Amino acid sequence: MTEQEQVTQRNVLGGTLQPCGTDPVTGFYRDGSCTCGPLDPGLHAVCAVMTAEFLEHQASVGNDLTTPRPEWQFPGLAPGDRWCVVAGRWRQSYEAGVAAPIVLSSTNYRALEVIPIEVLTEHSVDVPDDPGSLD
Repeated sequence: MTEQEQVTQRNVLGGTLQPCGTDPVTGFYRDGSCTCGPLDPGLHAVCAVMTAEFLEHQASVGNDLTTPRPEWQFPGLAPGDRWCVVAGRWRQSYEAGVAAPIVLSSTNYRALEVIPIEVLTEHSVDVPDDPGSLD
């Protein structure tokens, strides 16, 4: 991913994609951002704030997000961590009633390919002052 491609990434609000998290460093490209590109077939587009329920659900469906995997530069996650999760996995947890809160300004617009904006907004921790801008 070139620097120019990272700069042109947009969030679900139509603005510039904001960083998701640096402690731990998140993103498919480990750049702190939910940048999506051709090497990311899973679409790590949703900036989610981890909860115990979300992590437990993901483990129960075979997506262990708590065990460190150094070979993937993955530290293992705990409640409160921000992480770029696969849009389909986040939706799976939403449908099970355990969706993690998300940060709209840091969620890649490509998440809209999998999750309607209304659903994302419902679980957002950063709804803008004028929610009409989400239409």
